[in-house]
Amino acid sequence: MFYFKKRVDIRDGGKYRICKKIGDGSFNEIYQGYDIFDNSEKAIKLEHNSIKYPQLLFESRLLQSIPGIGIPKVYWAGVSGEYNVMVFELLGNNLEELFQNCERKFSLKTVLMIILQILDRIRHLHLNYYIHRDIKPQNFAIGKGENEHIIYLIDFGLAKRYREEYTNFHIPLRQNIKLTGTMRYASCNAINKKELSRRDDMESIGYLFIYLMKGSLPWQGLKIKQKSEKYSKIREMKMTIEPEKLCEGLPEEFKDYIELVKNLEYSLQFSLETIK
Repeated sequence: MFYFKKRVDIRDGGKYRICKKIGDGSFNEIYQGYDIFDNSEKAIKLEHNSIKYPQLLFESRLLQSIPGIGIPKVYWAGVSGEYNVMVFELLGNNLEELFQNCERKFSLKTVLMIILQILDRIRHLHLNYYIHRDIKPQNFAIGKGENEHIIYLIDFGLAKRYREEYTNFHIPLRQNIKLTGTMRYASCNAINKKELSRRDDMESIGYLFIYLMKGSLPWQGLKIKQKSEKYSKIREMKMTIEPEKLCEGLPEEFKDYIELVKNLEYSLQFSLETIK
């Protein structure tokens, strides 16, 4: 991973100081920092601008175009030397970290409260014509201070607009495309190399809910060394497991949810009213 300067200069004469690293991805690193003029804490994500498929400036534009509850606020984004930079709202632990801190056990009430907020975040994203395409517990984080009760949707590097910007037509269904997202939570369509749409975000959310309730998913911990064989086995398990078996021991509504989202049409608009 690359080394970043300790100070990032931005336009308008402002400066942000980088303090310590708090996270990273495949092509970026996230630091805790602060505004040297008012001493307010910030998160600073940096991406080397030499990478083949830069995502950070796209992510910053997306976030600024869909402001709302549970969407991180962007303070500045641009290029500084060799790096693309996004300065945004500093958040707390993500759901995976919180889950680990609670010994991988959440009460039903806690999971239901999380579910309501996650559905609201995804609904907001979908209403703004974007799909996330990488739903997992690491991509939901808790706010800080007065926002510590709010769950934020984060990491939009793989997000995609599902309606054409000028025609408003739904993007066409394509086949034989590269897997997008995280295999553990990826939808059946994703692992079958199909173009993703809103239904696939919703299916991934279903796996996330089950994970938070049970502490694991059936395809975790497979003792298979070859990545291709492991992915093939996960695909087989996801395609063949019945919702009753997947949601065994959980309230019936979890099974109903999985059945619903797995039967949605490619371009069918999901509505929260559908599962009430």
